[in-house]
Amino acid sequence: LHMLASGLSLLLIPLVVFTRRDRSWHRPLGRATAVCVVAGALTALPVAILSESVAMARAGFFAQGVVWLVLLGLGVRAIRARRVGEHARFMLAMAGVASGAIWVRLTTTAATTWDLPFDPLYSCAAWAGWMVPMMVAWRLARRVQ
Repeated sequence: LHMLASGLSLLLIPLVVFTRRDRSWHRPLGRATAVCVVAGALTALPVAILSESVAMARAGFFAQGVVWLVLLGLGVRAIRARRVGEHARFMLAMAGVASGAIWVRLTTTAATTWDLPFDPLYSCAAWAGWMVPMMVAWRLARRVQ
């Protein structure tokens, strides 16, 4: 369920962003994405805890799931209060967190391809893979507004 819901989120997020000016598409796609994010994030928590990864990597993945949920909640609260700019910033930061799945896989591929020390690199990727894109998205969204 985690892989399916999170993967679907990764596919839907760009569609939601690209349809932001058309409410007839943006709202239903946003709601569908939110359902996938909730399912993906909630299932990420036990997946992280039960993973056979090193503790630092498990903690990074657990934190990613929590932050993903928090940003979604803040974004929903902002749009319900008609704070569109704030909503956009939270949702773009949430998209940055989601992209961590891609960055971790790229890092894992590089580590195994180049025979790098896997556990330390994986632990760093479990944190930086979502934190860096989240911060970049947050900064870019603040500039646009």
